[in-house]
Amino acid sequence: MQKNDMILVSVDDHLIEPEDMFLKHMPERFKDRAPSVQKGAKGAHNWQIEGQRAPGLGLNAVVGRPRSEYGFEPVAYEHVRSGCYNVDARIEDMNANGVLGSICFGSFPGFAGARFQKMKDKELALATVRAYNDWHMHDWCGRHPGRFIPLAILPLWDPKLAVAEVERMSRLGCHAITFPENPAAIGLPSLHDECWEPLWGICEQNKVVVCCHIGSSGNAPYCSDDSPISAWITSMPISIAAAASDWLFARFWRRYPGLRMALSEGGIGWVPYFLERADFTYSHHGAWTGADFGGERPSDVFRKHIITCFIDDEFGLRNRQDVGVDMMCWEADYPHSDATWPESPDLLWNGMRTLPKADIDKITHLNAMREFSFDPFSILGRENCTVGALRAKAKHVDTSPKSLGGLKPDSRGSGQVTAADIKKILSHA
Repeated sequence: MQKNDMILVSVDDHLIEPEDMFLKHMPERFKDRAPSVQKGAKGAHNWQIEGQRAPGLGLNAVVGRPRSEYGFEPVAYEHVRSGCYNVDARIEDMNANGVLGSICFGSFPGFAGARFQKMKDKELALATVRAYNDWHMHDWCGRHPGRFIPLAILPLWDPKLAVAEVERMSRLGCHAITFPENPAAIGLPSLHDECWEPLWGICEQNKVVVCCHIGSSGNAPYCSDDSPISAWITSMPISIAAAASDWLFARFWRRYPGLRMALSEGGIGWVPYFLERADFTYSHHGAWTGADFGGERPSDVFRKHIITCFIDDEFGLRNRQDVGVDMMCWEADYPHSDATWPESPDLLWNGMRTLPKADIDKITHLNAMREFSFDPFSILGRENCTVGALRAKAKHVDTSPKSLGGLKPDSRGSGQVTAADIKKILSHA
C-alpha cells in the first residue's frame, strides 16, 4: 500500500457559518430576530444573538496562514480561507488535502450549540436550532453528496424536543449529533440524569453517534493566567479524559448496547493507560463503589461503545490494539491551528506506513463509514476517493501559506504567550 492509496475520512473538522445562512431556513415570523452578522470595531465581524455579541467569527481558523501568525485573531471573513465558510471552496481544499469525507462542527453556536441553549426566548431558540440544522444538512452537506457526514445540534434545554430533533434529522439521513462532553458544566442535567434516557434510546434506534468535542463544556482547564499557552495547547486533547471516565462508568451502556459516542479531537495516545487504570479501579474498588459492568471490564465497554479520534499520534498508532483499532478514527481539524492541511496524508503516512493494510483502512475510513452510516463509494466510486485521485483534481488549488489580512497580535506583548494574553484577545474579539 502507498500513501496515495489511502482513503481519508475526517471525523472532526470545523466551519465558519456564512452570514446568509438563516435567510432561507428561518421561519418567516422569526426572520427579523434571527442571528445576524454585524461589523464591529476594526472591521471585525460578529454574530449577534438576541442582541448579544458572540465573540469572534473565526477564532483559531488559521489554516493557510504562516505559522508565525497563528493565534485566535481571525475575526472577519476576509481574514480566513474561503474554504472555512464557502462549501465549494471547502471541497477544493479537501481535494488538495486528499480528504474524502468530513464532519464539520460549527463555530459561533459553540461545539454543542451552547449559545443556542442559553437563548432566553425558547421558541426562537428552537426555530434557530432547526434552521441551523436545515442549512447544515441541505446547503452545506447536501451540495456535495458523498463528501460530508451531517452533524446536528439539539435543543438540549428540553430533552423531549431533543429527541424530536434527532428523529427529524434521522429521517433526512443525519447520523451524528453534537453533545457536551460534560452537560452539567453548562447548566444542563448531568449525563447520568434519567431525563436523557429517551435521547440515548432514539440515538441507538437510529444509529446516531453522540459526538463530544473537547471544549464543548467550556474551555479546557489551565493552571493560571501566567501559564504558557503552549502548556494549555499540550494538555487540551488529554483534558477530555475526565469526561471519558464519567461516560465510561455511566450505567446506561448495558441498556443501549448499540449506542456509540465519540471523543472528538481527544487524541489516542493516553487511552491505554486510562483503560488500564479503569480496569484496576473496577477490580480493586468495585466491591464498595457499586460499579457493575455485568461481567465485562471497563476497557471492554470502552472499546465497544466509544470512538476515539486523533489528528497526528504515532504513539497511539503503535499501540492501536490497546486503544481499540476497531473504533479508532482519523481527523483533519481544518481550519484550526492543529490541522495538518495541506499535508495531512504525508504526515499521517509517517505513522501508518508500517501498519497492515487492514488496520490502515479501518483507521482512515472503514470505521468512520460504519459507525456514521456513511457510504461515499456508492455515490462517487471507490476509485475516485483515494488521496491520489482527489489531489489529482486539485492541482490548481494554491496551498502556499499566505498572510490573510495581515493581522498582528499586538495584545501579546513580547516573550512567551500566556493564558492571560489569549483571554485578552478573546475579550476584544
